[in-house]
Amino acid sequence: MDTARLTQVTETEWRIEPFGAMRVPGILYADADLIAAMDPKVYEQVVNVATLPGIVTASYAMPDAHWGYGFPIGGVAAFDPAQGGVISAGGVGFDISCGVRSLKTGLTRETIEADKQKLADALYSIIPAGLGSTGTIRLTDREMNAMLAGGARWAVKQGFGYADDLLYVEEQGCMAGALPAEVSQQAKKRQRHEMGTLGSGNHYLEVQEVVEIHDQRVARTFGLRRNDIVVSIHCGSRGLGHQIGTEFLRSMAIAANKYGIRLPDRELACAPIESPLGESYLGAMRAGINCALANRQILTHLARRAFEAVLPQAGLELLYDVSHNTCKQEKHLVNGQPRDLFVHRKGATRALGPGHADLTGIFSDTGQPVLIGGSMGTASYILAGMPESEQRCFASACHGAGRAMSRRKASKQWHGHEIVDELSQRGILIRSQSYRGVAEEAPGAYKDVNAVVDAAEQAGLAQKVAKLIPVICIKG
Repeated sequence: MDTARLTQVTETEWRIEPFGAMRVPGILYADADLIAAMDPKVYEQVVNVATLPGIVTASYAMPDAHWGYGFPIGGVAAFDPAQGGVISAGGVGFDISCGVRSLKTGLTRETIEADKQKLADALYSIIPAGLGSTGTIRLTDREMNAMLAGGARWAVKQGFGYADDLLYVEEQGCMAGALPAEVSQQAKKRQRHEMGTLGSGNHYLEVQEVVEIHDQRVARTFGLRRNDIVVSIHCGSRGLGHQIGTEFLRSMAIAANKYGIRLPDRELACAPIESPLGESYLGAMRAGINCALANRQILTHLARRAFEAVLPQAGLELLYDVSHNTCKQEKHLVNGQPRDLFVHRKGATRALGPGHADLTGIFSDTGQPVLIGGSMGTASYILAGMPESEQRCFASACHGAGRAMSRRKASKQWHGHEIVDELSQRGILIRSQSYRGVAEEAPGAYKDVNAVVDAAEQAGLAQKVAKLIPVICIKG
């Protein structure tokens, strides 16, 4: 990205002054190296988002931002329905509520080393992964609607986990306002056999070791110590979410003229929040969030079964489950006044700071856990929300390292079996149905997650708590 087009505010904040049809400025959080390496399309997409009706304060990009569909991945924008604010299916993304769930095991690296191969095999055997993967759960129409309305709470009622799990999930495991009737039969059909599956792409289940503690107080509250083993699950709403996004993007593009919305890019198709189409999408999107929450809850149950078979002393207690790719109605201060806004976070996570009214229990004092995923051979991080994030970008932070290279380019540069062999030599076991999928997700295809996390902390988005490295990775 050409930094000459940006105004540098601090070492990690860059501003695009409003021009043309922009209603608000663009703000990017990253250090100079990350900005220089960013795809120029990020600049274009941040500018385009800033032209949408009802946008508040700024169009934001996180340190891991890269080119996406309409919105940049790593994009954040809030809209006020009282000012004609819009909801954009592209601003949520196709994998609705893709997110990360992390679990503490009560084990250390030393206690699993002898059984590492057995554990990898057990997890790979029980966790359905890969393109078009299906599980053993078959939902009737009635069960499908109950799942879309109930999310992880529905899953727990079906015996997939414990009621205490729900205390450590955003929205306590269920997104209010879901309307299963707004989800098409085709979307439901695609999901009928996919509950409890990882899918493909950058989705994974990882067994990880805590190798660094950056904040002893917060880590102690989270229940994390150096050498601890953690399990992280990264997946979303599978085929259902993709179908919802596809269908509503088409409907919104067709309806834009009717609502008097001039789109700088068809991929930014949107509808007024307070419109029949906007309300229909919100109901379907919230059902998609519940699908993802239920899916990760079922995968948690399956992971517990695998551990019980190999390491029965493991606990697998939920630390937190956080979504990205959402739009949520939230109250935020704008110019000192509270306003009800609809916050799009595409490839970005909520990052509430200590004392926030929506946080309860142990997180009231620490801030919300922010889970940053790695890429098979690179580190992952557990962060905590900071008070400054509310003022910076509606209490939001990055969600991962962010791609530095397309999947197509990665598959041409790397061979999957070579990556598996190289990581095995480093003590990282990979289990995957597709060598091509491994190549597409090669660690080198991503930005430096350490630099991304450092920039997020320096910008006041979230603070580092613990660094983790992969031990076992189950890939789609």
